[in-house]
Amino acid sequence: MSAKGSELKRVRQSRKANSYNKHYKSMMNSVINKFMSSSKEDAKKMHPEVVKLVDKIASKGVIHKNKANNKKSKLSSYLNKK
Repeated sequence: MSAKGSELKRVRQSRKANSYNKHYKSMMNSVINKFMSSSKEDAKKMHPEVVKLVDKIASKGVIHKNKANNKKSKLSSYLNKK
């Protein structure tokens, strides 16, 4: 059976959503990696910005709010250990 209109539309929508989510996840991971590799002084300055970005991505629905809270907790504990 061939693909019909609504099925094709779903494919288009899911590809668009996938690229949207991939962009934000990639941005979040690169900022977190930069945070982890920075010195303690730089990390303290960056921490509020990184947390704000994680919250923003969670509010857009790219990641779940619990995952965002887990990430923020890991970042804070990493900063305190550093």
